[in-house]
Amino acid sequence: MSQDLTQWITEVRTLQRQLADTQKERDQAYNSAANWRRLYETEARQRREDQAEFETQLEVLQAQIANDPNRSLDRNLAAADSLQGLQQQLDGLVQRCQELTDRLQAEQQAHAHTRQTLTSALGDTFDTLK
Repeated sequence: MSQDLTQWITEVRTLQRQLADTQKERDQAYNSAANWRRLYETEARQRREDQAEFETQLEVLQAQIANDPNRSLDRNLAAADSLQGLQQQLDGLVQRCQELTDRLQAEQQAHAHTRQTLTSALGDTFDTLK
């Protein structure tokens, strides 16, 4: 009978250790999830701030164009001495437009990649919790 009691006590201690280990793993998973959530929220906040800044810049530029559409065009035309000068200005504007388009696409891809990475990591963390 004392051997049975010793066996039960050993089993209880083993289960207590396993429970403590499981609780420690759970706490680590919760901490990891909280860290990923914080990173995701930081990234999302930065994207929102960037978007607001770009919208403000766009509004300022649209206001400038609306208030002075002909004068800036007249200045550009006057600055160009010839058809070749106008062509060079047009080429420069097309190149600038392409650069801005490329930068926008790169930013969109970076945002999508970041969102995918953080979402995947958050999913992995929740899977670990289960």
